[in-house]
Amino acid sequence: MTSRLKLLCFSTFFIVLFAALANPTPARADLGITSVSPSTVVNDIANTLTISGTDFILGAQVSVGLTTLPTTFVDGVTLTASLPAGFPAGVYTLTVTNPGPLSFDLPSALTVEEPTPTATPTASPTATATASPTNTATATSTPTPIPFSRPQMVIQSYETSINLVRYGQSFDVKIKLGNAGGIKAYGIQVVFTSADLLMLNNGGVAALGGMKSGGSTELTQTMIAGVALAGRSMVSADMNISYYDDKGTAFTDKFTLNFPVAYHSGAAAAATATPTGLFRSQLVITNYKIDVDLLQPGVLFQLTMTIKNMGNLVARDVTMIVGGGSASSSSGGTPEPGGVSGGSGEFSNFAPVGSSNIQSLGNFAPGFSFDAHQQMIVNISTSPGAYPMKITFSYVDERGNRINDDQVITLLVYSLPQVDVGFYQPVTVFFAGQPGLLPLQVVNTGKKLAVLGNMKVEADGALIENGEMLVGYLDVGGYFPLDATLTPQAAGSLDVVITIDYMDDFNQPRTITKTLTVQVEENLEPPLEPGGPGEGEIPPAPPETFWQKVWRFILGLFGLDSGSNTPAPGGTDVPVEPVPLVPSGGGKG
Repeated sequence: MTSRLKLLCFSTFFIVLFAALANPTPARADLGITSVSPSTVVNDIANTLTISGTDFILGAQVSVGLTTLPTTFVDGVTLTASLPAGFPAGVYTLTVTNPGPLSFDLPSALTVEEPTPTATPTASPTATATASPTNTATATSTPTPIPFSRPQMVIQSYETSINLVRYGQSFDVKIKLGNAGGIKAYGIQVVFTSADLLMLNNGGVAALGGMKSGGSTELTQTMIAGVALAGRSMVSADMNISYYDDKGTAFTDKFTLNFPVAYHSGAAAAATATPTGLFRSQLVITNYKIDVDLLQPGVLFQLTMTIKNMGNLVARDVTMIVGGGSASSSSGGTPEPGGVSGGSGEFSNFAPVGSSNIQSLGNFAPGFSFDAHQQMIVNISTSPGAYPMKITFSYVDERGNRINDDQVITLLVYSLPQVDVGFYQPVTVFFAGQPGLLPLQVVNTGKKLAVLGNMKVEADGALIENGEMLVGYLDVGGYFPLDATLTPQAAGSLDVVITIDYMDDFNQPRTITKTLTVQVEENLEPPLEPGGPGEGEIPPAPPETFWQKVWRFILGLFGLDSGSNTPAPGGTDVPVEPVPLVPSGGGKG
């Protein structure tokens, strides 16, 4: 029996161990609760709980005991939950559950109490009448003591970071709160609401904790106008404050904060005031550029313009019209037939390519900037010069009026000379240390007359002779030759750089540069042998033959030069005396 009992205990132990390993406790993330405000509430009214912690996510739920409360996700560290009136009194564990689910419990986090009956103030002592000598009764009474004290929250001051509220512009409201009551206030919570303003950063909820009697504190709330404020002079926000006394009695106060807006118009007649500033939208091109170095006839380019709203009101439904145009104008924003017209612009020199000249850019808040792009081409017949281009911005202001703002930018068109630099005949091989001819030629390949300046030929590692000359006028198809002499210093590839100076259409100096490559070979002429004839010396002639001697003899018979052509030593010919002719004599028989 004992063995069976031991076997049963071991079996139970292993079953529990395997179950624990098969179903491990899920690991918690960094979800946590740091505080609950207020931690003590009275159940005669509905209460709003502010839960502070870490790693809250959207969809998190707050539970008090076994009851799940309506929960609002403020941010990753703040939740708010509504505790209904009549919730049973007691001390509860507060639980936050993230979707997943993943939960965290804070024991004894909330105490719910029933309201404490308020004692009815006792009547003041009866007034005592004292007779005066003149028999006139004067009533005297003892002051009634105050039956109880309470905290009382008040706004001591508030101010905004901007003077006037504008649509789409955020601003901060700095509020100074004080406790003007006789006892300390606990669990102070401030909630901002407005039909015209949106609350930023914290959802409009701020928890301030406690404040002693006579104390004060400051809080800042960021807001932004979420709707157009045309025709409005003021905009307001409600500030609701809830707090408790030391017995858990709840108190609520409501305040209204008013702010002046940037523009308003009233129907009532009033005296004309001195203008203090212009309130309107104003679109300005603050910068523009093209994606090519120079504009020339026939060149495709992209025009980029930086557009900024320099006014203080929003420009809605902005339309950009390149080349100029207009949109239908209407009062109160009522559409009229015709729409946006961009066909009346100037396109004789520049024309849109790839899309029309009309673009929709959306809304521009005050200070907002945007880069707009337009693909264009320069007309092939455009002459060099500076050309203004009209840009129209059509938009609706906050009063619903259609406004057309015209801007003008200037584009510069050049017509640079089109020339080709090369050799007008094949180039022979150059030898190191030997001069050679460079047959250069400049040809005008453009469609108009070209006026060029100096043409200069340069090469590193070589001597250039006759390498600079003025070109001057070149007709269409005309050419200019330049025969330079090149003496390279070493064998290999040699780069010859040709530069031509000229003035562009706006009298700015420019340069045409062309690089030509020639090949240089080693000098193949053999060196002088030792002991041979020196430079300028005549090598010795071969020895005279027999028939050369006979021929000289015959020349001498006729009295002609019959000297030898054999050079003397040192290169000097030694004349050979002619053989005198022997006269034939006759004697007398």
